[in-house]
Amino acid sequence: MTDWTPIFISMKTASLSIFITFFLGLIVAWGIVKLKNDSVKIVLDGIFTLPIVLLPTVVGFFLLYIFGVRGPIGKFFVDFFAVKIAFSWSATVIAAVVMSFPLMYRSARGAFEQVDSNLLDAGRTLGMSEFKIFWKVLLANALPGIISGGILAYARGLGEFGATAMIAGNIAGQTRTLPMAVYSEVAAGNMGDAFNYVIFIVIISFIAIFIMDYVSIRKERQWK
Repeated sequence: MTDWTPIFISMKTASLSIFITFFLGLIVAWGIVKLKNDSVKIVLDGIFTLPIVLLPTVVGFFLLYIFGVRGPIGKFFVDFFAVKIAFSWSATVIAAVVMSFPLMYRSARGAFEQVDSNLLDAGRTLGMSEFKIFWKVLLANALPGIISGGILAYARGLGEFGATAMIAGNIAGQTRTLPMAVYSEVAAGNMGDAFNYVIFIVIISFIAIFIMDYVSIRKERQWK
């Protein structure tokens, strides 16, 4: 009988991670777009994009080094709060956030940069604050790209494997997400259970693509 716990763990992990990634990606992208120093912008952009370029296991290694019981942050939480981050459900969220953040950040930045700067200048001429310009002008015009980035980031967090394996492990009922469950069932020779998990992942991925295409087509029709 198929254990559906990995689905609940993955959905819970992906939902919390996209909540964090979405707003963090928007804030960071807005900050990078507003930067005037190109050298600083290039360096920061490289840092924020790095997790999607590196091997997931390498990212997981760094996360384990930082959040492990002997790492700077992990040791702090153990000593002061008696909370172990590594190999816990929190670790799956951290891995998902770090690996999905570049997709959200890059999508939001690209969407922001495509907005006509004259619209922003017009808002300033009318006396709008920078926050109002961001909320009512920049965000409104960049929304399709931002939504697409959020969907991609959610799907990436749902399918995260390498970094999760390093920092969270494969603990049944605690950190065994869908990708980990597929790997475990295939390794155990339970192809039927693995197939059930794969089908669920494929359905979620198809829904994500459908939503992105729908938003894109609807926006194109509005422009016409």
